[in-house]
Amino acid sequence: MTPKIEVIGLGALNMDYLYKVERILVDGETVVSEAVSSPGGSAANTIYGLAKLGVKTGFTGVIGGDADGKALLQDFQRVGVDTSQIKVKRKAKTGAVLCLTDNLGQRSLYVAPGANNLLTFDDLDLIYINQAKMLHISSFADERQFQALLKLVKKLSPAVKVSFAPGALHASKELKALAPILSRTHVLFINRNEIKKLTGKDFAAGAEVCLKRGCHIVAVTLGKGESYKNVIATSYIRDAEHEYIIEANTRAKVTEVDTTGAGDAFAAGFLYGLLKGKKLGECGRIGDIVARFCIAKMGARAGLPDPAHLAQRYQELYKKQL
Repeated sequence: MTPKIEVIGLGALNMDYLYKVERILVDGETVVSEAVSSPGGSAANTIYGLAKLGVKTGFTGVIGGDADGKALLQDFQRVGVDTSQIKVKRKAKTGAVLCLTDNLGQRSLYVAPGANNLLTFDDLDLIYINQAKMLHISSFADERQFQALLKLVKKLSPAVKVSFAPGALHASKELKALAPILSRTHVLFINRNEIKKLTGKDFAAGAEVCLKRGCHIVAVTLGKGESYKNVIATSYIRDAEHEYIIEANTRAKVTEVDTTGAGDAFAAGFLYGLLKGKKLGECGRIGDIVARFCIAKMGARAGLPDPAHLAQRYQELYKKQL
């Protein structure tokens, strides 16, 4: 008997073209020190990370009938993601993202949605999605796909928990526009810039706003860290009753190569902990560890850990078994 899929992802499927430069320019010329292409897409990266950690996953979305689309499918299949609900639009080009990242950790992203803009509600199989414990959603560039997401969350089985990573594109919408999704969201994954854009408040007050909109858990990533209540926090977790501050661990030394996909990696680690019945603070620590694995290599997926490496790093940092 085939194991039940635990988490299904829905979001843009892109090939990332990553260029490491000395500095990001407004105008001028600089040298590219490293260039790679890597499968990407926010929800897709999180689903890949979960699959690599041994979680039974699937994905629904669209690709073009080109070499990039084939590469995206193969990358998923290598880690066991069910790709039966990824539709191929033969005449379209697979989505692509041009990403420039500099030595200061700053990034500049340019999105060519391609086939992602062809996704319709009719491409989504409700029976397939409703089998999962959780649906993990990320953003699309086009308004038609956003409307399809709104329609989907209304029709979704109450038994399916939603995790939502709005990203910069959907965080730039008004709270009112996102309200139907937020009211259905079990875990909101958002960074400090996005929550400021969405709510107009800092990460702690912004988390409160999102909870009042119906989110059960808000997980805010804080990049290299931010001072909060006399500690340097790398992420901030909030539910209706408690806040959890994930402190920067001085033993977690890692050479930052590329921050692409760090938030997606955090979400993978956090959801992995949640599925394993861990408490929220521990989920945050697992998310932080997976994100640190991610930024040690170029691309959103190359550095992501398997269960053995995650458990080993957790033991090293926290002196106890995962």
